[in-house]
Amino acid sequence: MERLQKVIARAGIASRRKAEDLIREGKVKVNGKVITELGVKVSPSDRVEVEEVQIEREEPVYFLFYKPRGVISTVKDEKGRKAVTDFFPDIKERIFPVGRLDYDTSGLLLLTNDGDFANLLMHPRSEIDKVYVAKIEGIPQREALRKLERGIKLEDGKTAPAKVKMLSSDKKKQTAIIEIAIHEGRNRQVRRMFEAIGHPVAKLKRERYGFLTLGGLKAGEMRELTPHEVKQLRALAMEVGKKNS
Repeated sequence: MERLQKVIARAGIASRRKAEDLIREGKVKVNGKVITELGVKVSPSDRVEVEEVQIEREEPVYFLFYKPRGVISTVKDEKGRKAVTDFFPDIKERIFPVGRLDYDTSGLLLLTNDGDFANLLMHPRSEIDKVYVAKIEGIPQREALRKLERGIKLEDGKTAPAKVKMLSSDKKKQTAIIEIAIHEGRNRQVRRMFEAIGHPVAKLKRERYGFLTLGGLKAGEMRELTPHEVKQLRALAMEVGKKNS
């Protein structure tokens, strides 16, 4: 027996928090009966419907994907652009990305059908490091990079401290390669941080998520996470979350 909201989240319908909202709003039925109270438990034989559609209980799957540039981090796009799920034509489960990478940003992205898992990783308290390598316009002074390290004011608030390292610079082309590690997930955050110090990003790639790396994958390729990696990610998110609760 499992809690109803967990079953809904695991089916990839919504995060556990959103599942709880759907239950309170009377949009969930168990064996034909509307459920509005949290805490109800269901068995595998129970029929669960969300907004009149019966959910299919899928086995959870977890993928690490090397997202190419020019691909949108969503299940499908109204404008007809290529979406990350287009690279998984043989996967029958209803997978979705954990967070997102910008259309023009490449690199490591996780996909799953486990809403509970995704919600845990994306929770602000998790603070899992995400490491990016950015090619920027101009060569920043050390003080400019220190602003990023201390946290910099953006239109939606000050960023958390970042870890920043200059990897190389080209005086002739007036460009620099910078490694930056952040744990927040605001929209276009890395790009906006560099714009705030006067060095727009020309190219951006996410190279690491927690302890995970691209590990030799080429753009457009993916692999399944091992059970041990999934367990490690859960433990990492919960450990950091406890420290910040």
